[in-house]
Amino acid sequence: MKRLVAEALGTFVLVAGGCGSAVLSAAFPELGIGFMGVALAFGLSVLVMAYAVGHISGGHFNPAVTLGLVAGGRFPASQAIPYIIAQLAGGIAAGAVLYLIASGKGDFSAAASGFAANGYSEHSPGGFSLQSGMIAEGVMTAIFLIVIMGATSERAPKGFAPIAIGLALTLIHLISIPVTNTSVNPARSTAAALFQGDWAISQLWMFWLMPIIGAVIGGLIYRGLEEKAA
Repeated sequence: MKRLVAEALGTFVLVAGGCGSAVLSAAFPELGIGFMGVALAFGLSVLVMAYAVGHISGGHFNPAVTLGLVAGGRFPASQAIPYIIAQLAGGIAAGAVLYLIASGKGDFSAAASGFAANGYSEHSPGGFSLQSGMIAEGVMTAIFLIVIMGATSERAPKGFAPIAIGLALTLIHLISIPVTNTSVNPARSTAAALFQGDWAISQLWMFWLMPIIGAVIGGLIYRGLEEKAA
């Protein structure tokens, strides 16, 4: 139970920090933090919570990461479903809190603003197609898993994994925010889509499918590299 609470808490902070920065701060008049600020907010959210509770649960905060670690031989399959449920609970709770905060502004509309939801085609920030979005989400999540598994390897320098993982997530966002608003995390996508409540729900399938496929591929790639190096 402590592990599940840690996963829910970590995912809560990830969604609150990353999506919160996008909804509340990205385009704030004259002082908006922009894409770079949002990318950094996602990376920092993972970094701080990996240090805070990573030693309790492993610090997945992401259903795709959990399944990628199962594929990579780093996490038992029997524990995957409870972890994913906890991650979804934490992400949706953060989405609810963010919605309550944002609703305090008189002209706020989650449907109209997008509520930091992920999208493709006409709902891509840069107008990128479904194909572009699928490739970006799959490849970026595979890279993320390779970094996670490499940084947490027994042969990696101790104590620095959260920094590498947080910076990797920042880099991924810097690359792919214009394409899909960057998911690489089904819990983050679900939390935003539920409160956006319109097109984001109909496009949510892609932000489950491709991050999971990418994570599994990344986990298998690193597993193969690690076995050969051993």
